[in-house]
Amino acid sequence: MKYQAVIGLEVHAELSTESKIYCSCSAKFGADINTHTCPVCTGMPGALPVLNKQVVHYAAKMGLATGCTVNRLCKADRKNYFYPDLPKAYQISQFDVPICENGEVFFYVDGEKKSCRLERIHFEEDAGKLLHDEIDGTVVDFNRCGVPLIEMVTKPDLHSSAEAKEFLEMIKTTLSYLDICDCKMEEGSIRCDVNVSIRPEGSNEFGTRVEMKNINTFSGAVRAIDYEIARQIEVVENGGTIQQETRRWDDVKLKNTVMRTKEDAQDYRYFPDPDLIAVEIDDEWYKQIESEIPELPISRYERYLNEYGMTAMESRQLMDSYSKASLLDAAAASGKVKPKAAANWILSDISKYLNDKELELENTKLTAEKLVDLICLIDAGTISGAAGKKVLVQLFETDETAEQIVERLGLKQVSDEGAILTLVKQVLDSNPKSIEDYKAGKKNVTGFLVGQCMKASKGQGNPQIINKLLAQELAKL
Repeated sequence: MKYQAVIGLEVHAELSTESKIYCSCSAKFGADINTHTCPVCTGMPGALPVLNKQVVHYAAKMGLATGCTVNRLCKADRKNYFYPDLPKAYQISQFDVPICENGEVFFYVDGEKKSCRLERIHFEEDAGKLLHDEIDGTVVDFNRCGVPLIEMVTKPDLHSSAEAKEFLEMIKTTLSYLDICDCKMEEGSIRCDVNVSIRPEGSNEFGTRVEMKNINTFSGAVRAIDYEIARQIEVVENGGTIQQETRRWDDVKLKNTVMRTKEDAQDYRYFPDPDLIAVEIDDEWYKQIESEIPELPISRYERYLNEYGMTAMESRQLMDSYSKASLLDAAAASGKVKPKAAANWILSDISKYLNDKELELENTKLTAEKLVDLICLIDAGTISGAAGKKVLVQLFETDETAEQIVERLGLKQVSDEGAILTLVKQVLDSNPKSIEDYKAGKKNVTGFLVGQCMKASKGQGNPQIINKLLAQELAKL
């Protein structure tokens, strides 16, 4: 029998706020253990929470970017459970009235456009963290307690690990476009829980779902999903039944193990938090949030395919980076260069420089105007492509224009045909052996002679003109 997997995701993203969600403690990652804490985030008796307005703003922003309805009036609820990293024995989250509902995220898998509905987005506080290697035992670090999260809960619309990965990548890219999450997965800024079930192919009934936790990377999510699908099929085909439970994924052993039987919502005994008032987003605030939504990743991807004529891979690579995509669009908007020419520089030399230096584009001095000027100088034959690479490095690091750098470094290309013809004749006179080889049918010596001409011109000869004039002179022999 063939089976179809049914997959739902719960994606948690830490918001890039300066302070925590209900207190003024720093939300910065990497501090010494238990140094970013106070009576509020450690759950001391009598301490009262105060909601960070920026959290609401960011949550609504993500909701609008994913097509959700933003509930202009919502509330906070207590989710009750006991665990050592949760000092209050409850988490302040949202239950029946989340800030955002009923969205949809579009993405591509192998060239086919797909979508996954979002059931809800809600904001909540993070729990602490158990550290097992700091001492001979376990210590609880409460620095993460109260760090603001949004949780994005999907409908069960995904049917393979590939679909889940592309959905997660689109969520990550959207968060970066909105500038509401640093998306540093190595710091746990994005995490997800995965719900997997199987059903006979063609059936509309859902099977029993299993939740998996401890998934810290998107590639780990792929491995966990594929493992769980195979495990469930094996159980069913051997006459067993799938139990509703929560399992822990081990990405080293590439297997999961049972953590606990799955709780339902009523097990958490949700109720409105009596210490927090309802949240209202008025018209003025709502319009401000709307105004901050940029062109979204999927729109850019499709525009690059259809308007700029780029390949799916090129479009994807550019879409993934808001700063690189913005650089491309600004260069194209100048009307002086073709989008493809700008994209080639961005995807090759610009990306290489940024990767080698471990820099973000916005932390350099390169602008769209500088890039356009550089491409125009090459197109006009003022400098060679090789010289352009030298100029580009300077554009990253100085406030000079491309023209100023060309003058300072003496990179202007010689395009005077009379001067180049004299140089070509000198090279031919100095290489009689190459001329004999050419006459003998060894046409590959042409490349050597071009190289000698470039060397003689100290790299400043226009290679197109050198090739043309050299070909003319060799044809006379």
